[in-house]
Amino acid sequence: MSEKRPNTIEQKKNVRHLSEFTENILIVDDEQRHLNSLRELMADNGFNVELAHNGEEAINRIKTKTIGLLLLDLNMPDMSGNEVMDFIKTNKINTTVIVVSGESSFEAANSALKHGAYDYIKKPYTTEALINSVKNALKKRQLEHDNLQMQAKLLESEKLHRYLVNKSPDIVYMLDTNGRFTFVNKRIETLLGYQKEDLLGKHYTSIIHEDDHEKAKHTFNERRTGERATTNVELRFRCKNNDCAPRHFETSIIPIEISAVGIYNTKNDLPNNKFLGTYGIARDITERVEAEEIIRFQAYHDMLTRLPNRTLLKDRLNQAISHSRRNHSKLAVMFLDLDRFKVVNDTLGHLIGDQLLQSVSVRLKKCLREGDTLARIGGDEFTLLLPEIHGPKCSEMVAEKIISSLEHPFNINGHEFFVSTSIGIAHYPDDGSTMETLIKHADIAMYSVKGNGKNGYRFYADHMNEVYSNHMSLETDMRRALSQGQFKISYQPQINIETGEVFAMEALIRWDHPERGSISPYEFISLAEETGLILPIGEWVLRNACAELKRWREAGLSNIRIAINISACQLEQDHIVKTIIDILHENNIPGEMLEIEITENVIMKDIENGINKLTQLSNHGINIAIDDFGTGYSSLSYLKRLPIDTLKIDRSFVHDMQNSDEDASIIKAIIAMARGLGLNIISEGVETKEQLELLKAWRCKNMQGFLFSRPIKQNDAINFLKSSAENTAIMFEKCNTSAEL
Repeated sequence: MSEKRPNTIEQKKNVRHLSEFTENILIVDDEQRHLNSLRELMADNGFNVELAHNGEEAINRIKTKTIGLLLLDLNMPDMSGNEVMDFIKTNKINTTVIVVSGESSFEAANSALKHGAYDYIKKPYTTEALINSVKNALKKRQLEHDNLQMQAKLLESEKLHRYLVNKSPDIVYMLDTNGRFTFVNKRIETLLGYQKEDLLGKHYTSIIHEDDHEKAKHTFNERRTGERATTNVELRFRCKNNDCAPRHFETSIIPIEISAVGIYNTKNDLPNNKFLGTYGIARDITERVEAEEIIRFQAYHDMLTRLPNRTLLKDRLNQAISHSRRNHSKLAVMFLDLDRFKVVNDTLGHLIGDQLLQSVSVRLKKCLREGDTLARIGGDEFTLLLPEIHGPKCSEMVAEKIISSLEHPFNINGHEFFVSTSIGIAHYPDDGSTMETLIKHADIAMYSVKGNGKNGYRFYADHMNEVYSNHMSLETDMRRALSQGQFKISYQPQINIETGEVFAMEALIRWDHPERGSISPYEFISLAEETGLILPIGEWVLRNACAELKRWREAGLSNIRIAINISACQLEQDHIVKTIIDILHENNIPGEMLEIEITENVIMKDIENGINKLTQLSNHGINIAIDDFGTGYSSLSYLKRLPIDTLKIDRSFVHDMQNSDEDASIIKAIIAMARGLGLNIISEGVETKEQLELLKAWRCKNMQGFLFSRPIKQNDAINFLKSSAENTAIMFEKCNTSAEL
């Protein structure tokens, strides 16, 4: 075998350059020495190769890997080279084959070429012959590859051009020298209602608004080129038979932005060149015009409710103040905040919350005069401007009208909502002479309503500033209290007066503030609900009270039940049932040893949801008690559906029952109703022997109150329970006719 290797650096560079176009070269020969010789030769010439020792191995390699060039022997024991080429041809594999064989007959070479070989190299071969054949094969593959890529790019470019023209959102057109259409794309059909065939040969003025004909002569029918050509000039098009897509303004006329250029028979625009016509693009700018209008609207309106926003409110309020100052008239600013709206967002999601806000805004607008301004300034907060009023009576009437309008429930996606609002009112000039002052004072008055039961209105007064400041300070302190361990739990016993035994302990949260001292739950619970802090605080009470109950049970007090209050915010949480059950399991507490206390109003906020969750808790053995029964509003029909075990008579009835026949009658009715429904009864706030005797005579055997015990600190509770029988007997002997709260 005669071999001649490249002897110059340039020659090696050229070979390496060509080899870059071959993904892989595979040498197939059953003789190892031939494989080694070819591999060395190809490596010396800058090619990377792989080896296969027979036809089957070669086919497996071709199946799993892209092979650009195959140097193939014909005569192999397992499979001939022709069979390998037949496999390549049958499976349409893009591999170039150069046969390198010892067969010297014409028939062998001819057969190989018929089987698809690119070239036939006879052994022994010269290096130049083999390398030239490899180079030519690679160059051919390169040219084929480049040609395919070029054809693909041309085809893609042509498709893209056709697509851009025919699918363009703009009208693309060409006019002849007389201004008649020679081409127009399909956009004309969807935008103006014309068929392409309707316009070909027609003068361009057939689609131009009459008032724009003169302007179109120098723009739509452009003859200039370069920088002098028409760019972004607005015209108006006429629709066919006034049949255009609906839009905000005139439906028969569409605003169009034109860019056009003259076409000439050479590449330059010298005056003696022949003018062929006009090429132009017409863009529908309706959306841009509408978008500009929307942007202007968004700048001054809330997009959810379509009400004026804070910016527009301030502008109108400043104007109203200036007008009132000149005319010595009055105006009112009302700050409205929806009560407990955050619960809706947290439990049912912002989509339902947004729909509720939209429904509320519709009702609010119906309460106003034409010149009033209702603005949404964020979240569930609204501000109302009442210009030109005669006095506080006018704003009071509007506030009452608003509150009345929200009394009826809202029904959204199958959910029924009862919405109330807290309203603060400030008047010009009595409560402030500037926009900022009036809004601030109305806001302070609104917080005064929030702190006194919500669902009402108040006029601003100077003393509210101090209350507002304390309110904000208390909220800040409460956020620190949980992490700093300032909250404590006390326990008040519930006693069976027939046996003198303590059968349950009610968990009562207390706040030991480092500076303010002991803070009553009446001062901070409503604020916690308003701010959402009731959720982490409520879960903390659940966990700590159940952990304490576990300690009692481990001390042998296994018959004591614990009662824990649950707020509306907690009950409305999706995971509340799971949280309670998990806490019971963590402390190995049976469900029947826990009593959940809720108020009537909590249930009535969302009856179906409340019934569902309470039923799930009851199915785990947990007792359900209605706290402060008789002070809220509930339907007896719903009361029958609730899985209730206990009714707790509110302390307000017990306190006055000796002096009020009405309260006494209410207590008797509640006891009779509970007995009829098979429910337990507990009277709260029992403080005197007389109250005890009356309740006992009315067949109420379960009580709690200062007569028996004040709330007991957590560390003392276990000792109290261990000696409860003795303590109860002593209390019965020593209690006075009344006890201080």
